[in-house]
Amino acid sequence: MKATPVLLDAAPPAAETLRSQGVVDEELLDAYSQTVSGVAAKAGQAVVNIRVGRPANPAERGHAQEAGGSGFLIAPDGYILTNSHVVHGAGRIQVTLADARVYPAELVGEDPESDLAVVRINAPALAFVRLGDSRKLRVGQVAIAIGSPFGFQQSVTAGVVSALGRSMRAQSGRLIDNVIQTDAALNPGNSGGPLVNSAGEVIGVNTAIILPAQGICFAIASNTAEFVAAWLIKEGRVRRSWIGVMGQTAAIHPRIARFHRINSAQGILVLGVESGSPAAAAGLREGDLLIGFKGEPLTSIDDLQRRLMGREIGVESPVSILRGAEKMELIIRPGEAPRSH
Repeated sequence: MKATPVLLDAAPPAAETLRSQGVVDEELLDAYSQTVSGVAAKAGQAVVNIRVGRPANPAERGHAQEAGGSGFLIAPDGYILTNSHVVHGAGRIQVTLADARVYPAELVGEDPESDLAVVRINAPALAFVRLGDSRKLRVGQVAIAIGSPFGFQQSVTAGVVSALGRSMRAQSGRLIDNVIQTDAALNPGNSGGPLVNSAGEVIGVNTAIILPAQGICFAIASNTAEFVAAWLIKEGRVRRSWIGVMGQTAAIHPRIARFHRINSAQGILVLGVESGSPAAAAGLREGDLLIGFKGEPLTSIDDLQRRLMGREIGVESPVSILRGAEKMELIIRPGEAPRSH
């Protein structure tokens, strides 16, 4: 029986042929493409373009400066989350919605320490996105960025979560912890836009790129953003206390955890203590592992930042630490963190 020759370079049916057979474009998309396009259609309605006018500096005899960025609606009554550096020093803020409507916006509050800000427009029943839980993120999961790079509104790029727990400095000089690294392409103008997961939930606020590197971009975690946005809407600023340590999340050795009956698997490793700080006065040392504050466990930098709010300023509070294999209790009196301008 003679074999039928098979042409190895034979092409699959063309798209036009498939359409003639009743197969539409949506059915040609693979699962990944369907996920990205679905999220873009859903979350994109809440993404806005922000144009900012900054007054000219008389000393420099310059003209008024125009700048821009992105943002996204977090409530149906016009609250928009963006980056502090997008709107800082603005004399005029203008917001363009996904449907091309344009509104003036007012600054509700900004927090240069976390590079986050909230602005508001006067418009009802707006599409908005929900903030997801960034603690549930996993390296390698899909990450989709939506924004206005170079003013091109509603631009979508997709990639993955490349790494978690990064740190970067805000323009105020303060370290922002638990930053998300992604390879979803970002460009100038993407700042303040959302980084979204496959469910359409915001997992981060796009904030920075490293030039001239490619595929190394950063977003502020959604849990940090949710915490800061709530205070900005409530008080217009975030009033923080301060103890003067630099640290990172670190694991607690299982044997030590069992011996001291510690339920948490991790704490905060102290990498440095500022001279003259409340931490130094309390006796904290580099290498200590912070595991508790006022009887509540500390498992991450986020936990500590959440507890160091204005109400803790000047209040003596017990902190639990591990120094080597020994568990200790220290008393610390947080001071007020200086405001950034």
